[in-house]
Amino acid sequence: MSVASVIVDVAAKQTDRAFDYAVPDKWKGIIVPGMRVVVPFGPRKVQGFVVALKEEAEVKRVKPIADLLDLTPVLTPELLEIGHWLTEKTLCFMISAFQVMLPAAMKAKYDKELSLLSKEAYEQLHEQVKPFFQSRSSLKWSEVEKTAAASVFYRDIQKGLIEVVYVVKNKGNKKTAKGVKLNQSLEEIQQFMSELNKQAEKQKQVLSFMLERSEEVAIKEIAEDLQITSAPIKTLINKGLLAETEIEIYRDPYQDRYFTPSKPFQLTDEQAEAITPILRDIEENLHDVFLMYGVTGSGKTEVYLQSIDQVLKKRKEAIMLVPEISLTPQMVKRFKERFGSKVAVLHSGLSTGEKYDEWRKIQRKEVSVVVGARSAVFAPFENLGLLIIDEEHETSYKQEENPRYHARDVAIYRGQHHQCPVILGSATPTLESFARAQKGVYKLLTLKQRMNKSSMPSVDIVDMREELRSGNRSMFSTLLFEKMKDRLEKGEQIVLFLNKRGHSSFVMCRDCGYVPTCEHCEISLTYHRYQNKLKCHYCGHEEQVHTECPECHSEHIRFFGSGTQKVEEELTKVLPEARVVRMDVDTTSRKGAHEKLLNKFASEEAQILLGTQMIAKGLDFPNVTLVGVLTADTMLNLPDFRASEKTFQLLTQVSGRAGRHKLPGEVVIQTYTPEHYSIQLASQHDYDAFYKQEMEIRKMHKYPPFFYLALVTVSHENIAKVVSVTDKISQYLRQKLSPQTTILGPVASPIAKIKDRYRYQCMLKYKLEPSLIPLLKYILERYQAEMQKENLTITIDLNPYSMM
Repeated sequence: MSVASVIVDVAAKQTDRAFDYAVPDKWKGIIVPGMRVVVPFGPRKVQGFVVALKEEAEVKRVKPIADLLDLTPVLTPELLEIGHWLTEKTLCFMISAFQVMLPAAMKAKYDKELSLLSKEAYEQLHEQVKPFFQSRSSLKWSEVEKTAAASVFYRDIQKGLIEVVYVVKNKGNKKTAKGVKLNQSLEEIQQFMSELNKQAEKQKQVLSFMLERSEEVAIKEIAEDLQITSAPIKTLINKGLLAETEIEIYRDPYQDRYFTPSKPFQLTDEQAEAITPILRDIEENLHDVFLMYGVTGSGKTEVYLQSIDQVLKKRKEAIMLVPEISLTPQMVKRFKERFGSKVAVLHSGLSTGEKYDEWRKIQRKEVSVVVGARSAVFAPFENLGLLIIDEEHETSYKQEENPRYHARDVAIYRGQHHQCPVILGSATPTLESFARAQKGVYKLLTLKQRMNKSSMPSVDIVDMREELRSGNRSMFSTLLFEKMKDRLEKGEQIVLFLNKRGHSSFVMCRDCGYVPTCEHCEISLTYHRYQNKLKCHYCGHEEQVHTECPECHSEHIRFFGSGTQKVEEELTKVLPEARVVRMDVDTTSRKGAHEKLLNKFASEEAQILLGTQMIAKGLDFPNVTLVGVLTADTMLNLPDFRASEKTFQLLTQVSGRAGRHKLPGEVVIQTYTPEHYSIQLASQHDYDAFYKQEMEIRKMHKYPPFFYLALVTVSHENIAKVVSVTDKISQYLRQKLSPQTTILGPVASPIAKIKDRYRYQCMLKYKLEPSLIPLLKYILERYQAEMQKENLTITIDLNPYSMM
């Protein structure tokens, strides 16, 4: 008997192991590890992943596999192994680890169907239920759940008159088109063509077209190529010369775009020096992790492209990760121009279907380069020659929900497996990576010069407190305003950067200090002028704007802070002649909006690009000579030990958008804390000095890279429950862990309540704790019952990136 070990799609502690199922005879030799199957689990059917095959089952009776979802494995043996490694590394369930590797279209959807057990049962149905089954014996639960009869259905289900059947629906629908292929031998077709009369000229054309092609072709393609209707094709099908087929067609997000092929550039001496050890590793199949530390505009991308080129020459594959927001059309264009159709692109701007198709191109070995955001690190390549993580300091490489993996760790793990190099690139590497490079764990490659020898932009810091004292209440300092006017007169372009979205940060009563907060989350509401509403950026709660203060009934209730919409309004007042492109979450949420807005700016239809985080990196516009940072310190005040590092990185990245080509660039940074070292050193483009100063602070306070962190967060609707559970957990850890480990807490999380759930946390700072993972696993097992029955949530984040 052949038995398959299956991980089922039920994310719970009890089911977090493989279950045995018998392989029916018809699928023997077909089912292999890595395929998705449908299996009976309790009263329902669920999707599962086959992880192994064996001869004997561990239990006496095993149920058979009900259905097969794939004909080829969707997870390679390497990905199955990474799945096991992820569960250890991030303490997640096996099923979550496997699902994160697949496109969303392949996550199973479950439909509930209700079927009538027998004709006799029909007579006993409730009067409200009978009409549903009058002319059919089964129906979808979705037809019923919205109706008044839903509660009565439950009664009949419990009585055993109606059965509930779970149907696994696979939504990764392939897009197909009608096609045709030759249905007779070459001789028969040639004979038929010679016997055709003059009137049937079009049938002849179709057949000679098909003879050249020999494989199946879409009917639409034949009709377009030969400029005929589909009638002669149908005639040939009826005569049996052609047979109808279904052809899979890919949804290609870039199909209407032509990319002019580009040639590699001549490398500068610095670039040539940096690429040498990478090419040697590729040549000799060695695994090293390189940290490419190069200033903004130093030509890191060209080094990546030429390294990938070398990999392709060896018939191997490459993965290049870029942060979600710099997956700009610009980046895609450079790759498509260099490698043409060998590139698959994966990012959140694509529809579910497009993502699925790009993923299938990789799985079918039709492409050999993947450019994508975080999850592209799991691309199902089997012969990897290089992995690149660009802007490696970006926090978006860390997933904030289960499995809480960091793409860098997965890339290095895969690099070891395939014995190939991994490149981490950044102008402002994370302190952890730079410290590893200093120790020699990573190999450091440095690019200090910008391409075409252009100098780094000059930076002015403006103290906004002084501006207020001198009576300037506008959001633009006098200096920035003067420079903006000057650029507009010269016909040059400006980038204005603001560190948040929305109209203004919050609303406050100037008489009593009341600030409206979300009733479900302990966080102030943000004002959105477009809909004239206050919104919570955590749970989506909205409410109308108050005209008077609910506490003291004063009318002096005003908006504080400044959002992108507000800056845009102010710009039109003070510089009415300027055309502005605004980029934030609200203006780029529609598909393709991102690209349209950037194209508008690139073709110089607009002179000012105003935006949030998404314009900070990866953009390259030759005519931009001025960058203004309107609020440099919004990040400095967050309760996060990485606040100054993130501020430094962001300011360096933003200022890197200026003066990248022939014209020199200038940057104006507006701040209320001009003396802060991260702002001072960013203005001098001095990463090394920043690294030294920040490392001293980290060492003193026991933070990474000197210590590891783990964050345990507990949430529940009842605050007493949250406090007691967090307290028990931290006491237990204190007893079991070494005295060198610091345990902070239990304490309320920085955002103490989200969606009506209270949140408490305890933070661990440790160096060597071999027993930590087993202890944390034990905690999750110990509270498993309460997590299921009482809706308690315990999340454990090893190496957290978000402290909120």
